[in-house]
Amino acid sequence: MPRHYGLLTTVLLKNNGDDGANPNANGGKSNAVPIQTTSADLCYINVSGKQYITTHSCLQQYPLTLLGSPDKELYWIPELKSYYFNRNRDCFESILTFYQTGREFRPLSVDDEIYEAERKFFRIEMKARAQETAVSVGDTADAAPICCDGDWRTTRKRVHRFLMDPRCSRWATAWHILDIVFICISITLLVMETDGNVKNAFKEGHAAYNYLFGLNVLVIAFFTTDLLIRFVTWPGLLNFWKNLFNILDILSILPFYVSLIAEAFEDDNTNNPTEHEHKSYVVLRVCRIFRIVRVFKFIRHSQDLIMIIKVVGHAKKELCLLVLLLFIFSVSFGSLMYYIEHQSNDQFSTIMQGCWWAIVTITTIGYGDIAPATWLGKVVGSLVLTMGIVFLALPMTIIVGKFSTVYEKEKGKE
Repeated sequence: MPRHYGLLTTVLLKNNGDDGANPNANGGKSNAVPIQTTSADLCYINVSGKQYITTHSCLQQYPLTLLGSPDKELYWIPELKSYYFNRNRDCFESILTFYQTGREFRPLSVDDEIYEAERKFFRIEMKARAQETAVSVGDTADAAPICCDGDWRTTRKRVHRFLMDPRCSRWATAWHILDIVFICISITLLVMETDGNVKNAFKEGHAAYNYLFGLNVLVIAFFTTDLLIRFVTWPGLLNFWKNLFNILDILSILPFYVSLIAEAFEDDNTNNPTEHEHKSYVVLRVCRIFRIVRVFKFIRHSQDLIMIIKVVGHAKKELCLLVLLLFIFSVSFGSLMYYIEHQSNDQFSTIMQGCWWAIVTITTIGYGDIAPATWLGKVVGSLVLTMGIVFLALPMTIIVGKFSTVYEKEKGKE
């Protein structure tokens, strides 16, 4: 059985001189004194079939942890002559490194939630760790920054998990439900603004304007608070901007603030008010388009939708192949239909119109806005329709197979 000697050193060298002393001094003789580790102090730990050897004295430096307390005797297996833990081995190596060096490093291949669960099982808490490190070293002044930094990192992780994982606590579930309610209210207000019966209520001067505007302000305030907290607690500033959902959240609230700024400066330009009103109108129209992005905030609350997006990302090569084939067929048959129909059919006056007809026909949608009139055009149209069925059948089989494979893998990881 392979063994990892993480903390065992059969011969410890105790240097009686300075740390930077020359080992060749005193005639080449070293001042180091060998210290033998007794067999009674050895501690055998088996983690999911992998054997680790350390010392009880090293583990007992941190009596508040599981391995440093007498509670570990509950996991003693006489047949194995070792303590057995059915836990994650990658995480345990990092935890063992903490006992060895007093520092803790999360493995890059392990998810944050899995590692936090292992830390909680072995009782590796930041405050207890900083306190025990200070006692073992004998320097409480050096431990204070570690404790403060540990408190901040732990708090940041907890708040981030609170915002991202509704299953971590009841309050997190309530927060996510509240977020969904505000998303529904925001979308409802967006739709109501276009309804002819109630659109006047959103104009200033109407009796219900103040109530609707206050409700909109409340929704935006909640979205802004949620976004700012996630920005502060996100693990890495650059990673925050790499996340697509964060960008969508910014775009969803940005139109509100841009509209307020545009309305605030609406009366500043008195020289040419007509031109200024036109520019403000264009800005407001663009901002209202971006408010549609709020619909995509629902994706954050559905793990299945997030998984589908990941699967689509893995199948991008197959999707690019589908788009390439569609482009080749549409340009080819669209150009051919143009040269056949343009003299006798005004609907095919350009190749672009022919490409539009080819796309609609290949995808079997068939709007009917453009149709061939000559017998040769109808023959080509029948051929394009048949090719469209084959075009959709062959690539889609590959895409569906890839989709199913990647989906099962992502579901297994989750």
